[in-house]
Amino acid sequence: MSGKDSGYLDMELLRFTTAGSVDDGKSTLIGRLLYDSKAIFEDQMEAIERASERIGGEEVNLALLTDGLRAEREQGITIDVAYRYFATPKRKFIIADTPGHIQYTRNMVTGASTANVALILVDARHGVLEQTLRHAYIASLLQIPHVIVCVNKMDLVDYDEAVYDKIKTDLEGLSSKLSVKDIRYVPISALKGDNVVDRSSRMDWYQGPTLMYLLENIHIGSDINHDDFRFPVQYVIRPQSKDFPDYRGYGGRIASGDIKVGDRVAVLPSGFASAVKSIDLFDESLEYAFAPQSVSITLEDDIDISRGDMLVREGNGPQVGQDIDVMLCWFNERKMVPKGKYTLRHTSMEARCMVKEVNYKMNINTLEKNKEDKEISMNDIGRVTLRTTKPLFFDSYTKNRTTGSLILVDEATNETVAAGMIV
Repeated sequence: MSGKDSGYLDMELLRFTTAGSVDDGKSTLIGRLLYDSKAIFEDQMEAIERASERIGGEEVNLALLTDGLRAEREQGITIDVAYRYFATPKRKFIIADTPGHIQYTRNMVTGASTANVALILVDARHGVLEQTLRHAYIASLLQIPHVIVCVNKMDLVDYDEAVYDKIKTDLEGLSSKLSVKDIRYVPISALKGDNVVDRSSRMDWYQGPTLMYLLENIHIGSDINHDDFRFPVQYVIRPQSKDFPDYRGYGGRIASGDIKVGDRVAVLPSGFASAVKSIDLFDESLEYAFAPQSVSITLEDDIDISRGDMLVREGNGPQVGQDIDVMLCWFNERKMVPKGKYTLRHTSMEARCMVKEVNYKMNINTLEKNKEDKEISMNDIGRVTLRTTKPLFFDSYTKNRTTGSLILVDEATNETVAAGMIV
């Protein structure tokens, strides 16, 4: 591999999601980011130009770069979560472009669940809407570490600073109720390109960074929990070849923390302890590994370990329990069944569970808890207690987004019906 290629592999990856109300310009913004950062091919651009002419627009419709489904292009809306990949000399990016419609809240939860940054778009003409509040709440619920509020369509309000200031003030009042650590504001025009990649000469009153500068430079190194070692075992590796006759490794992805050869670890659920004998990555041995690396770990002692078990640092374990309180976002058209039984998947472990109690349903638009109406339907978010058939090893979602999240699966259809964040 050339030095250039290895440098690309070493580049830091930032995942970000877009959210906003219908027609706030999410797809156009992503198209602008791709276009102005030279991340699209000539043939793609030619195809978009031809499609724009067919639709009859005066300008090239950059939204067509992301609205990939034919139904989306025909309706002019985003339906599914569209993932796009691009890179600049500083970073690699994965974009999850999520729909703005209320009925697609579940899609936003899916797209945002692994994001470092959420871009929340606000139409400068309309200001803060209910959907803006909904998306800010979901970003907070999912513990997305960084939120960038893009006040879009500034070209349609004559680049008026007062309009931007009012929206910023309105959202600052809301953000004090939400647990978002880092929130920034940028006035932009995705259509014209103002403050997206290039600084706008038409908004010289704004002295802050452009959107692309923020995406390239926002610090994400501390977003992962580096303190608590959690290693869910995905696979027991036994090559049984003459080169490795006694090798027994445990493969998986480090969910959080770090580990080095010689460290003492405990195995859950058995509680047996041992020391790390080796850490292997493909064909090389490491002295030290950290989240989110995927590695194989061997131990000094022969302990019975299987998929679904977890290695943790001795003396620093997660919570263990069978009654789990979660904030649950319901995905399925069929309503949640009180006392209903579902399959629960958490890290590499699977268990059966029952909906023990619905504590309240969240009114996402007012941020109030509704303790009277406890019927959980598609796109609803509520606090629910689950009883599992075997103990879970978990952290709160605020502490660890990997060991603090779970999904529920319908046992009959095998459909994913909900995603949960452990309280």
